[in-house]
Amino acid sequence: MAKKQPFFSLKNVRKALAIFVFGALTFFFVDFNQTVSTKWHILGHIQLVPAILAGSFGILAVLILLTFLFGRIYCSVICPMGILQDIIAWVSKKFNKKKKYSYSKSKNILRWSVLGVFIISLLFSLTFLALFAENLEPYSIFGRIATHIFRPIYFEINNLFEKIFTSFGYYTFYKINIVFNLHSFLIAIISFLLIGFFAWKHGRTFCNTICPTGTILSFVSKYSLFKIKIDEQKCTHCGVCDTKCKAACINSKEQKIDYSRCVDCFNCLNVCKQKALKYSPSFKQPPLVPPKGGDTPLPIGEGLGEGLVDKSKRKFLATSLLTILSIPALLAQGKEVILKNGLKIFTRKTPISPPGSQSHKNLLKKCTSCHLCISKCPSKVLKPAFMEYGIAGMMQPIMSFENGYCNYNCTVCSAVCPNGALSRLTKRQKHETQVGKVVFNRDICFVVKNGYNCGACSEHCPTQAVKMVPYKDGLTIPEINTDLCIGCGGCEYICPVRPYPAIFVEGNEVHQTAKIENNEEDKSIKINDFGF
Repeated sequence: MAKKQPFFSLKNVRKALAIFVFGALTFFFVDFNQTVSTKWHILGHIQLVPAILAGSFGILAVLILLTFLFGRIYCSVICPMGILQDIIAWVSKKFNKKKKYSYSKSKNILRWSVLGVFIISLLFSLTFLALFAENLEPYSIFGRIATHIFRPIYFEINNLFEKIFTSFGYYTFYKINIVFNLHSFLIAIISFLLIGFFAWKHGRTFCNTICPTGTILSFVSKYSLFKIKIDEQKCTHCGVCDTKCKAACINSKEQKIDYSRCVDCFNCLNVCKQKALKYSPSFKQPPLVPPKGGDTPLPIGEGLGEGLVDKSKRKFLATSLLTILSIPALLAQGKEVILKNGLKIFTRKTPISPPGSQSHKNLLKKCTSCHLCISKCPSKVLKPAFMEYGIAGMMQPIMSFENGYCNYNCTVCSAVCPNGALSRLTKRQKHETQVGKVVFNRDICFVVKNGYNCGACSEHCPTQAVKMVPYKDGLTIPEINTDLCIGCGGCEYICPVRPYPAIFVEGNEVHQTAKIENNEEDKSIKINDFGF
């Protein structure tokens, strides 16, 4: 029987830090009533790819230095997707106590090829690669899983407690409506099942074969100062350490460790009865793959893609891609709807990107669809896009007013964005940002069709872009001033005309600057009913 680990062993310290980071970040995603401060978004900002996209060179330098000193500790302590895989692997061992891992050779060609495609997609924002990149970035994968799987479960638990407590006359909890987004849920559940399957069966397979973050850090971790080393004099080649290595990087037969894949979980340290393994400084670098028969490891960047592409198929693929990519553009266009009485209704043609994004094209360059802004939006006005932005922008945040409106003083989405896809806005800057302009369909307005006063849109406009003017028979009707409109959607959300609101927001291709009235009172909208 292996000796029991001391309480402050490297493994236990690593586990405690990982549990804290995972728990805090997960709760930050699912928290719906601002229980924790938005300052917790720092846990998203210290993720590797978001730091690169946001140009946070200080954070990037710290992460690289951390890896150079201690190896891929990032993957076991900071990356929530890596920690989630460890949790799944731990649960799998509870079901199968005899489960053992084994050493396998590194899939370097696959790793570098995936990283190459990922980097190209980030640098050039290529439409047909952007969605590929979004579905490989580990923090964003975790964000979608947390938002579309964990969060609804958390809501259901809250609603269950609400029923129980309310039945006893206690109103500690209140019911939360769950907004379900089918395509994002399907993508999240597929990602969870695929990565979860490999974690259940093989441990860190995703991290060491597909994950671009893991591959980037692997280049540095090979030369890290602290490493797990094998004492060749004490090692008996028993292979016990191999069976505990979820990264499949320990080759006890040859007494070698592939440091590019080691994620510093420290599971191997205390299982060796001969004490042949220790984590200590090392200045001598073993090769990534031991040379055999004159073969040498393939240099980084060489040989990538050779023999992998069939040139005869390029024209066919290019034509197919152009055809596929044209479909989203058609789907995103506004439609002209003709009602039974012959009235023509025009709906939104240009999708509305969140404040701080500047334009949906700018959003495409940096957003990896982590969905933190969506989960933290207090008004539920942000949702994952389907084809409104095109296939490359699928799952990126888009403003929609079916379930809410954008509060005049709210800057949460720009504050929590870790990628720099949404520039951080002050309240003053938010008040000046025009994401879209109001459009009024006079012919279907409640006042015109029914002959009754309404005024809901005007009452809920924070900028006076919509105001009521005399119409006839003592009635008033909305009059719009697009220069004052910021595109918050308060008017569209509150309009009683359905299914096509008589007043709606048309998105701006590029965000504009709105005029501001000279008053500074609190213009936050609080909607309890339709307001008329």
